[in-house]
Amino acid sequence: MLSVEDALERILGYVSPLEAEERSLLEALGQTLAEDVTSPLDLPPMDNSAMDGFAVRFADTVGASATNPVELPVIGYIAAGSLPDRDLQPGTAIRIMTGAPIPPGTDAVVPFEDTDEVQRKASGAVLDRIAIMQEVTNGTNLRPAGEDLRKGDTVLHSGATLRSAEIGVLASVGRDRARVLRRPVVAVLSTGDELMLPGEAPGGGKIYDSNSFGVAAAIQRYGGIPKMLGIARDNLEDTNRKLEEGLSADLLITSAGVSKGDYDFVKDVLMQRGEIAFWSVRMRPARPLAFGALHAPDGSRVPHIGLPGNPVSALVAFEQFCRPAILKMLGQTNFAKPTVQATLREAIHNFDGRRVYARAIVTKEDGRYYATLTGPQGSNILTSMARANGLAICPENLTEMPAGATAEVQMLDWPEDTIL
Repeated sequence: MLSVEDALERILGYVSPLEAEERSLLEALGQTLAEDVTSPLDLPPMDNSAMDGFAVRFADTVGASATNPVELPVIGYIAAGSLPDRDLQPGTAIRIMTGAPIPPGTDAVVPFEDTDEVQRKASGAVLDRIAIMQEVTNGTNLRPAGEDLRKGDTVLHSGATLRSAEIGVLASVGRDRARVLRRPVVAVLSTGDELMLPGEAPGGGKIYDSNSFGVAAAIQRYGGIPKMLGIARDNLEDTNRKLEEGLSADLLITSAGVSKGDYDFVKDVLMQRGEIAFWSVRMRPARPLAFGALHAPDGSRVPHIGLPGNPVSALVAFEQFCRPAILKMLGQTNFAKPTVQATLREAIHNFDGRRVYARAIVTKEDGRYYATLTGPQGSNILTSMARANGLAICPENLTEMPAGATAEVQMLDWPEDTIL
């Protein structure tokens, strides 16, 4: 049997980052930048105010306090988005809004709350004078031009993942589009005569297809574009037809049909149409795995990952193998899930020398992480996966990790109410 690491290395060695495309900023969220971006301007472009208040010369506020205010005449007003129409003269103040360019002669801004503006407005007085009730120093509440970026600075480097902050940075330098690596289209196919689609009337010994929907949702979560192929029935004609529909994708993921059963037609079709290896991976759940490529009519080859048919096995195998492959196609280089060291509240049993990924709920108490198993660990019990936020790992060389032992837990999610 292959180790998890060996299987993943072989898969990642076959897939490559995809080509670049132009996208609008919001469409590019989560994608990988395919170029260095430099700033065409200083940011901010001019010295400006960090507060709503009054532009002053700090020397004119020396000694000012609530009991000893300094009163100055107000000679103007500058709104954000407008330019000063006069210089600040000694012994005067100019009312100014946050982000507005400061007038020449200014070396500090006094916030509104450190003046008597509220009282003057309440009394109906004209704001032609203002009492300063707090001494300021040189540079107080001023933001210099270029404080964030200088013209010609590299704003973002190629390879950066565009999160909301990066999208904001691109917008701040005037970019409305980004050149990014495109998202992979991932075809998803379930197989089996026993399957039916959600929404159909139950009966006849059939079960609903959960694998393709769970896998497609995971593809979308990690940045891919799922292409649902539906269900291939257990015959060569239907399996061939469905696989044909997936040959335009960047990656094909199937579930079931790759074991040694009489009706596992997927493996037969895959072997006819491509280069497929069938592996046993030293992990539980999800031991059976297929990997290879299908030959498309245009001569290209579509990578294929064949997941086990049991729903938990399919999702666990997706996390270990399909997710990193999608991330590499997206141009990312960090494929590891975040992990924590957690104290087990229950034992994990390992009866056959495979690496066990036990579904668990991780909580944090008194600064320590604890992992509680989500119940029976059968690979058919999908609700145990839905209750889990992590996979507690028992190594291959241990027959048991007892309650109280410390286990590495691969986090599937970081719930805000439990992980701090």
